[in-house]
Amino acid sequence: MASSAKAQQSNEELAKQLANPISSLISVPFQLNWDQNIGAADAGERLTLNVQPVIPFDISDDWNLITRTILPVVSQDDIFPGAGSQFGLGDTVQSLWFSPKAPTSNGWIWGAGPAFLLPTATDELLGTDKWGVGPTGVALKQQGPFTFGGLANHIWSVAGDSDRADVNSTFLQPFFTYTTPSAWSFTAVAEATYDWESEQWSVPVGLITGKVFRLGSQTVQFNFGPRYYVEHTDGGPEGLGLRAVFILLFPTGH
Repeated sequence: MASSAKAQQSNEELAKQLANPISSLISVPFQLNWDQNIGAADAGERLTLNVQPVIPFDISDDWNLITRTILPVVSQDDIFPGAGSQFGLGDTVQSLWFSPKAPTSNGWIWGAGPAFLLPTATDELLGTDKWGVGPTGVALKQQGPFTFGGLANHIWSVAGDSDRADVNSTFLQPFFTYTTPSAWSFTAVAEATYDWESEQWSVPVGLITGKVFRLGSQTVQFNFGPRYYVEHTDGGPEGLGLRAVFILLFPTGH
């Protein structure tokens, strides 16, 4: 019984660490998003598998460096008139956060650094063909079972194909998570993107439920839930979408 209680407590702590984007926890999420009603005729669908490993580095007695890579694998149909289907890699976003190991005096955890856009798309209809850079930051607070805060970045294109549209976009991600003693997590999250070129918002809001458990010797978390676009760009996804996330966890022991 004691061993089971200890494992349950450990899973609860891991679930709380996962609610913190800049915790000292190595994780490899595979995030699958399904979106619909895309394109001029609202007839397109898109499946996006974001492979997004998060790796913390101990760089001094007082600071960590947390890296997060988001590499999308995309399958889409009927997005562009007459273009049919596309499958391949999208553009990569690489974020680096320098974060103090100790929270602030009032309990806030924060990190800041650069974000980079890398033109890794394997099809011109899956990416921007632009290199980009800008600032990124995250701040959050954890009180008992609650985690709340936000993540943001802004990316400008700095090089790439001059015939393609410039990138000038702001991303805002407020989040709120409640974690139970049995390692269930219930998250409300918005992922708002503002395109300064088109002056349009895309704002999906998700309600995601997750659970930390073990598959053999591997600790994992599985998440699932709906997303709804309360705002959408011209030709962008709208209405209801779905998200499923499978995360491999590698506790560092710190």
